[in-house]
Amino acid sequence: MSKAKVQRTDEEWRARLTPAQYRVARQQGTEPPFRNAYWDHKADGVYFCVGCDTPLFDAKHKFDSGTGWPSFWQPLEKAFLGEERDTSFGMTRIESHCAVCGSHLGHVFDDGPRPTGLRYCINSASLKFMSRADYAKWTAANR
Repeated sequence: MSKAKVQRTDEEWRARLTPAQYRVARQQGTEPPFRNAYWDHKADGVYFCVGCDTPLFDAKHKFDSGTGWPSFWQPLEKAFLGEERDTSFGMTRIESHCAVCGSHLGHVFDDGPRPTGLRYCINSASLKFMSRADYAKWTAANR
């Protein structure tokens, strides 16, 4: 996370995030499956990083993986995600984090649908959602 473009003190992170968001995004926690905001969310729009407001995933790339967490077969922009080998909990996985602020998102697996074959299994606590109409306005304002 030391290479992240957005740097905040621990106090600033705690002020910006809820305790659950902080535990997941800043302490690499995991929220319970099937009991999180976006696992069964079907609205059209874009999911942003809770830590820095970077757009990360498009709802068009979301699918029901049956895992209880929001799953996407590709990110909005690959450059916005970072990946690192994670050997916690006695297994080897690929951890996914926001490349802009370093917030932990979840993990990426190679058992997803076509066309990528990837499953970005992401914690809802690391995301916030913006409707497609609001995203269009946001995009126009941030050009």
